[in-house]
Amino acid sequence: MAFAKAAFAALIVAVSVYVLAFQYWIPTRVPPVKTERRRDGVEVIPRLGIGTWLSDRNKVAHAVEFALESGYRHVDAALIYENEDETGKGIKAANVPRDEIWVTSKLWNAHHRRDEAKAAIRKSIDDLQVDYLDLYLMHWPVAFVPDEGDKLDKDTSIVDTWRTMEELVRANLTRKIGISNFSKREVETILGICEICPYAHEFETHPYLQQQDFVDWHSEIEMRVIAYSPLGNTNPTYEGNNKLDPILKDPFWVDMAEKKNATVAQTILAWGRQRGTIIIPKSVHEDYILENMGALDIHFTNEEMRDISKQDKKTRMNNPGKTWGVKLFADLDDPTQLEDEDATEL
Repeated sequence: MAFAKAAFAALIVAVSVYVLAFQYWIPTRVPPVKTERRRDGVEVIPRLGIGTWLSDRNKVAHAVEFALESGYRHVDAALIYENEDETGKGIKAANVPRDEIWVTSKLWNAHHRRDEAKAAIRKSIDDLQVDYLDLYLMHWPVAFVPDEGDKLDKDTSIVDTWRTMEELVRANLTRKIGISNFSKREVETILGICEICPYAHEFETHPYLQQQDFVDWHSEIEMRVIAYSPLGNTNPTYEGNNKLDPILKDPFWVDMAEKKNATVAQTILAWGRQRGTIIIPKSVHEDYILENMGALDIHFTNEEMRDISKQDKKTRMNNPGKTWGVKLFADLDDPTQLEDEDATEL
């Protein structure tokens, strides 16, 4: 009898261990807690950040320093922006404790292979003058052959790249990893295989490209959405990309801003925040950096949010798919339109 009791107790312990292992270590469809290497620091990405894409190298250091000293705690960077060294100078000059700042960088297309990825993240960490990143994103679901321009690397899949990015977490080079500019199908591909799953997805979304269903879907799977170009076509690089009038002069938004006793930019950013996205407006001007913080104090009624949803133009501003010969955003609004129907579809 004693032997039977002991055997039964051992069986119960074995089953408990198996259940716990199954719960915590199999791939999941939401960002798992148990598979992330954590450090002391900001645990939840701040809802407002300072963007650095196309920021003047001669001005971005001061912009980042000023933003951090003014209360920002989130810096969005990328190696391909070619200004991370100056961004790092701003981070250091602000003298804000590292564990109070969220720093994001991104893996460029030419660095998807294992050795290149490890070298790229180390360069970003060194240039940004930090010991680690809080978030590292796969910039595009597109791989280039290293040192061969934008020649597509057909031997390296996004799954291969994701496995490499998981290694970067295990090496304590970044606390979290994520994706950028993916279609829904591409997101599902990663979710189907990930051991360390995406914490966030950064993509273009603003009042002229709302993609509300896509945003809501990310909420359902508990993946954060970082909205780049949150002010739509205000970025000078988008001039000529579409026939829409500047959003800052849009009569609907001008009227809404008057209602809120705010600027048009503040009002648009506030909408982005209220719908659950993380906003990263770029500016190198002190006045605008401070102005953008005012978006945190503006709120909309449900009726106003419904009215805003009717302003969607379903127009994308940033789509390099034609240049690269790939069909990006295939299952989303305003995908790449290619003459060659046999081109790679992403």
